[in-house]
Amino acid sequence: MVQSCLNKEDMLFFKNNLEEMQNKIIESLQQTTEELSGTKCCATGGDESDLASRQQGLNVRRSISEKQANMLEEIKYSLEKIEEGTYGICEMCEEPINVERLKVKMFARYCISCREVVEKQEG
Repeated sequence: MVQSCLNKEDMLFFKNNLEEMQNKIIESLQQTTEELSGTKCCATGGDESDLASRQQGLNVRRSISEKQANMLEEIKYSLEKIEEGTYGICEMCEEPINVERLKVKMFARYCISCREVVEKQEG
């Protein structure tokens, strides 16, 4: 197993920031869940335009919640990699991921070169 090249300070920086992101997403998901459950009981009344607008708002919130849930999983995975000592290692080429890339996308699984390969394969 390849070990990360990040020093302890870097690891602590990423761990703290990932945990902070995780907490914010959890709070946001809880708030959205409360709003959605509250909207269901109060969704009666109004004309078709009001109902359509309300439904569109619900769909947007659900979409955002799905994206946040996916991001939360990526963050949890990154935190596990920090615990294992493999955070910051590309999952394809097993080379270190540039620290600047990690600062932009803290839950990056691939270096920039390998990410381009993955995107070409997916798209």
